[in-house]
Amino acid sequence: MGWLSRIFPGLKKPATPPVVANATTPTGESIPPAKVGLNGEFDESGLAKRVVVAFDDDAQLDDIETLWVAQLSGQVVLKGKVPSQAILDKAVSVASSVEGAAGVDTSGVTIG
Repeated sequence: MGWLSRIFPGLKKPATPPVVANATTPTGESIPPAKVGLNGEFDESGLAKRVVVAFDDDAQLDDIETLWVAQLSGQVVLKGKVPSQAILDKAVSVASSVEGAAGVDTSGVTIG
């Protein structure tokens, strides 16, 4: 089971990534980068969803079923357990690279 289907059941990965920069609502209002969903729409969990898609795309992060992803505004929040510091470092690196991520909170992650 992949990250997206585990954390956000029923969602499917878009064929192409959303354009985050300058995303707007149908009425022309600007969407903050952390709130851009998988298809470019306004989504309160948009950043978290784009992070889990990035995790799905990274072979080193595949199959880690004990780590969860959430967001607080532009902050990516990781919670759970990872097998090693190297895996946590990789998760932080990937999450940080997602457009709209202002930082990554790992205080809820244990290693072992």
